[in-house]
Amino acid sequence: MSTLVSSPSDAAPPRPTLKTWLMAVRPKTLTAGAVPVLVATALAYGEGVGRLLPALAALLGAVLIQIGTNFINDYYDFKKGADTAERLGPKRVTQSGLIAPATVLMGGLACFALATLVGLYLVAVGGWPIVVIGVLSLLCGYAYTGGPYPLGYHGLGDLFVLIFFGVVAVTGTYYVQAGVVGPAAWWASLPVGAIGTCLIVVNNQRDASTDVKAGKRTVVVRFGAGFGRAEYVLLLVASYATPFVLYARGLASAWVFLPLLSLPLVAPPLKLMLKSEGAALNPALGATARLQLVFGLLFALGLFLR
Repeated sequence: MSTLVSSPSDAAPPRPTLKTWLMAVRPKTLTAGAVPVLVATALAYGEGVGRLLPALAALLGAVLIQIGTNFINDYYDFKKGADTAERLGPKRVTQSGLIAPATVLMGGLACFALATLVGLYLVAVGGWPIVVIGVLSLLCGYAYTGGPYPLGYHGLGDLFVLIFFGVVAVTGTYYVQAGVVGPAAWWASLPVGAIGTCLIVVNNQRDASTDVKAGKRTVVVRFGAGFGRAEYVLLLVASYATPFVLYARGLASAWVFLPLLSLPLVAPPLKLMLKSEGAALNPALGATARLQLVFGLLFALGLFLR
């Protein structure tokens, strides 16, 4: 059962600085919000239906939701005891006392509010489907670690990322530009969501020992490290298999195989995932983020070129 914990120090937290806010933003994770928009927009422009303003609004909204989710996660993981002095990953601003918990929470809610304002423009462009997408994205972003049934604490974090930072982000971005969602957009969302989910798998694999103590029942905690390793491998296989499906179905040209150039970037994080545990997996997190960015850029270019 989760436990509430107090501040690591009785002293008041120092005044937040740009450096500490950037730490809370977690810049390396922002590829999860940006890559789906880039891929969907490249596909839309490749098919002659791209629209710049909706694409930029979708990018801004996605990044704001990503940052807001990071802040909410920082706050609730501290409050629920998942982030303690035993933390194996990068420093978190709430747990380390760099920013007051209430300030971090308000920062997350402010990001969600700004994302909602951006969403009003997208609703004007795309209509009621964008209302549904926006509301669900915001609710699930908060419910990842907050609310009465936090998704990340019940083994649903992986599914959340696959759906919202893959399927929903790609098809939603494509829809606000094209007005419809064709099969190419659905297929393109698979590798984007899969590699994004790899980030969560690495994180959960690294934190398994401390998650158990906090009652955080991630997939790795529930089914073991072997399952986490297998999940990571299967997600990568699905990602690199998708270009072949797109080409075989006549939904993309041979340029869609450009992401294969990123294969050398798979080896370092994969080796760590298969052989390492705990804090030794921290480099795998950064390496997976780089893989996601490079794969995403190459995939976007391949979908743009016809």
